[in-house]
Amino acid sequence: MSSGRGVLSYLGSHLKVLGVGTGFLLVTNGLERSIPWLLKNGVDAFSASDLGAARRAAWMVFALAAAVLLVRTLSRVLIFNVARDVEFELREELLAKLHRLGSTFFGKSSAGDIMSRATNDLGQVRLLLGFGSMNLVNAVIAYVSALALMLTISPALTLWALAPYPLFLLAMRMFVRKLYVVSQEQQKVLGKLAERAQEYLSGVRVVRAYTADAFEAARFDAANQDALKRTMSVVSLRALMTPVLVGISSLGTVLVLYRGGLMIDRGELSKGSLLAFYAYFAQLIWPTMAAGYIFSVVQRGRAAYARVREVLDAPPDIVEVASPRAVERVDGRLGRGALRVSHLTFAYGDRKVLDDVSFELPEDGTLAILGRTGSGKTTLAGLLARLLPTPEGRVFLDGQDITTLKLHELRRAVGYAQQEPFLFSTTVARNIGFSLDDADGPEGAERVRAAAREASILDELEALPDGLDTIVGERGVQLSGGQKQRVALARALLNSPSVLVLDDPLSAVDAKTERAILDALDRAAAGRTLILITSRTAAAARCDQILVLDAGKVIERGTHAELVRNKGFYAEQHKRQSLEQELSQL
Repeated sequence: MSSGRGVLSYLGSHLKVLGVGTGFLLVTNGLERSIPWLLKNGVDAFSASDLGAARRAAWMVFALAAAVLLVRTLSRVLIFNVARDVEFELREELLAKLHRLGSTFFGKSSAGDIMSRATNDLGQVRLLLGFGSMNLVNAVIAYVSALALMLTISPALTLWALAPYPLFLLAMRMFVRKLYVVSQEQQKVLGKLAERAQEYLSGVRVVRAYTADAFEAARFDAANQDALKRTMSVVSLRALMTPVLVGISSLGTVLVLYRGGLMIDRGELSKGSLLAFYAYFAQLIWPTMAAGYIFSVVQRGRAAYARVREVLDAPPDIVEVASPRAVERVDGRLGRGALRVSHLTFAYGDRKVLDDVSFELPEDGTLAILGRTGSGKTTLAGLLARLLPTPEGRVFLDGQDITTLKLHELRRAVGYAQQEPFLFSTTVARNIGFSLDDADGPEGAERVRAAAREASILDELEALPDGLDTIVGERGVQLSGGQKQRVALARALLNSPSVLVLDDPLSAVDAKTERAILDALDRAAAGRTLILITSRTAAAARCDQILVLDAGKVIERGTHAELVRNKGFYAEQHKRQSLEQELSQL
């Protein structure tokens, strides 16, 4: 179990409801314990030929049984609802934490496994807090109250009844330990199974394109078989546990009937007292028989919560300072857009990605960052928007260290369109208006259209079968690469950021689409600071400044004309790309 917050701490805000539910549970047990005593009086009255007293006792038993049914139902509704409320709170906390976690966590965790923790594991936690905890409390109350009444009737007979219980507790301890281990293994393989399914569904077109259906089916079958094996381990253990525990507890029943019969023959016990004693002992049989299942629920819940806790306790890469400053508002927009990067160095573990990078960009200025694959361009873009753990005192927006600014305001001020645009399986409008509370409302729809127009894609989107209400499919499969790039650009433009960072928007597009995107970039740059990460010198030439990176270091900087005259890496790239363009037009 993690050293973080314990699962029972989540019950703190529900103590009032839990108290009422537990009160009903106590009343239920009190009523149930009254029934055998009434039976005792009724049987003894019948044995003494007092039919009136026996009749009254019978009617009281009937009334108490009806009351037990009502009160037990109320206790279950209240306690089970608390468990569902805690599950809801945990799921919200889990989602909020996932929003704060960074590449360190997601680089080691698959989407399928995270989904399993948010569904299967939280379901087991709900069973732990609802069914498991209620029955544990109920069992304790049942044992204490029934044993007290059994001792009142006959201490000697009580000792005979409990004689097999040391063996019962020993067996229980062994099963509980084993159940925790196999339950944790089961939850892990269920996460792997969800991971396999998620991978296949996300990449189904690639699988079919390479006719790898049989291979993927074999991988899923292997994961499925492993999940079946682990699940059967839990089932087999539970199946063995129940008869073993019931068998041990049944020895007590045999001893009670044998010893009780002898005590009646000797006149040490009345028939009514033996009936009441056996009724109280029988009330212990169900919690005893169900103990195996209850403890399996508890152990599976503990194992599941440990997996959920691993996510909740994972340290985030980016932490907002205790008292963050607000981003300055200028003409209704967050920030003016002046950027300064000072001696920025960044590494992933021991691998240095950026080394002493510095540049200044005035508001409304444009900067192109160019370099080979792996030169650190995308990392630099992520650091500017603080999507990665930006070092303190290295990146400044309008003269303010971005690590001291409110994170949500900074990310609205610095719009970022990633290299591989991710689109959700919903409408085009909702993808563009992702940050809006109501993208389908009149005001939201107008803002979406304005952003699409600014990204030079509105006409194409309106030509789709359902216009902006067209469902784009998984990861935007209904759109072309260039359309996805411009939809992502429109999404970044929606909140009118003062700084716009575009990560290689011209990758994998044809010449016609490239011209459309370049026109969109010219419009997007108007009135804001633009940072364009690209491998195309034709796009870089449109910017005021150009920065060339190699192995994380700045090797060239200047305007397009200056860099061409320098005859360095940039000039070579420009010459090669110009020749390729000329050849493509022949």
